[in-house]
Amino acid sequence: MRLGTGIGWRPEIADVVERMPGIDWVEAVSENLCPGHLPDSLLRLRRRGVTVVPHGVSLGLGGAERPDAERLAALAERAGALGAPLVTEHIAFVRAGGAPAASPLLEAGHLLPVPRTRDALDVLCENVRVAQDALPVPLAVENIAALFSWPDEELTEGQFLYELADRTGVRLLIDVANLHTNHVNRGEDPAEALRELPLEAIAYVHVAGGFERDGVWHDSHAHPVPRPVLDILTDLASRVAPPGVLLERDENFPDGEELAGEVASIRAALAEGRAGGAPGGPDPAGPHRAVPRGAGADDGAGAGAIVGADDAVRQRLGRAQHALLASLVAGAPVPEGFDRARLGVQARALAGKRADVVAKVAPELPVILGPRYRPAFLAYARTRPMTGGYRRDALDFAEHVLRAEAGPEGTFRDVRRELREWWRERSGPVPRSARPGARLARATRRVLLRR
Repeated sequence: MRLGTGIGWRPEIADVVERMPGIDWVEAVSENLCPGHLPDSLLRLRRRGVTVVPHGVSLGLGGAERPDAERLAALAERAGALGAPLVTEHIAFVRAGGAPAASPLLEAGHLLPVPRTRDALDVLCENVRVAQDALPVPLAVENIAALFSWPDEELTEGQFLYELADRTGVRLLIDVANLHTNHVNRGEDPAEALRELPLEAIAYVHVAGGFERDGVWHDSHAHPVPRPVLDILTDLASRVAPPGVLLERDENFPDGEELAGEVASIRAALAEGRAGGAPGGPDPAGPHRAVPRGAGADDGAGAGAIVGADDAVRQRLGRAQHALLASLVAGAPVPEGFDRARLGVQARALAGKRADVVAKVAPELPVILGPRYRPAFLAYARTRPMTGGYRRDALDFAEHVLRAEAGPEGTFRDVRRELREWWRERSGPVPRSARPGARLARATRRVLLRR
């Protein structure tokens, strides 16, 4: 299936994307879409014949637990509503705890790397097969960017992805920006990773920008695509013709002309790779390539060959992931073998992302608290992990501030009443009415119930 050149669809640039010439397809974050109320922009693009691919971020296929049935059903529903030819997710864990770890469930609010070990690979392969069985279209999974490495890893990234594709038949979404990130942060050679990949398994490619600070590369998706990332794309294109390439931009959106220029740079990098590549496709000197089982292929042998990860393996992985996540979001000690400085960078990045996303889902909070919002939220996030999504996080933060303000040392006493009204409006099962009589009745009910 040929996708062509695409761009990540985001509400902030919907009009720009619609007007941009030469865009063959778009990708939209699955969790931000409601199947019964798709954005008009996406509907118009579909009517023009532009392919729309849902891109999931919350399954946590690399986690110790099997994929959640409700999340899988939601991803399948969005694929159907969009008429998508495939869906994509990530090789990552996003939560830890619960039954496999015998500990409270913690949410990362971010894609975190799985250890490249045989145990983690067994769990991932089984989780991918569970997802494949639940989805109506093929699944492709993406390599992620990481700020740190797990100790005692047994496989390189290329070997890990090769075995995953070989054992499950899953397609691969290769993010060349993430290969660059892992080169800077973990010393991994992008060319070596590409050489080890099963190139025939590639569904499409992501390209994105980032920035470097104090020797650490941050995969921000909010900056222009740098030359080293385009060079990796050229290297990839010299080895295989990717079915699709897509520009990702999630923040700090430039004008349409600059976005179009980035797409043009991507096309130029592809053309350079094709011009200098080995005729006939992949590098013949590379390792044997696994040919993934696709729709209509004989899948019986592959399915039978996959042995599910037993409970002991899942428990070991679950405990390790929970210990790591607790150190990042709940102030727990750093597990043995990890780079403390790098985990500190990751912890600060996670807290900063939480503050930014909460400010988006609850924009009234930065308005009410003013410039004090961010330092207050970062202090709150150091020891209070997210357990129920960003909207719940916003309510929990507001409640935390209100409880602190009940004492004589409160620093937000000037806005306490406004914050309390905001919290009450959103914490109840039914939104508060704007009519004074209805609001008085609800207040009276609350008083009576407390008695």
